[in-house]
Amino acid sequence: VQLVESGGGLVQAGGSLRLSCTASGSFFSINDMGWYREAPGKQRELVASITSGGSANYADSVKGRFTISRDNAKNTVYLQMNSVKVEDTGVYYCNADLLVGRSNLRWNRYWGQGTQVTVSS
Repeated sequence: VQLVESGGGLVQAGGSLRLSCTASGSFFSINDMGWYREAPGKQRELVASITSGGSANYADSVKGRFTISRDNAKNTVYLQMNSVKVEDTGVYYCNADLLVGRSNLRWNRYWGQGTQVTVSS
């Protein structure tokens, strides 16, 4: 099982960026999916999460600017980042709770490798 992120890069303040993360491998179901970020010198923090039913939750710092969505048919979660700020700079990680195992079904949380987002002033 792996999560692969894409879409990071360099963007000017006020611009937009769209991140994608796709789960692949052997699993039976996906529950919650989310995006975290890690800025230099800071701890990893939740940016946004979304349930399998589509209910979203956002950090106060991104409310009104970022939108999380998912395509269950494609096992993919997206993060649309609008009106980005310099303080949005960091490595963005996606995660997902996946149902794995054949003889021993269990929910495991998996993480992507991270994608760099840099916002210039």
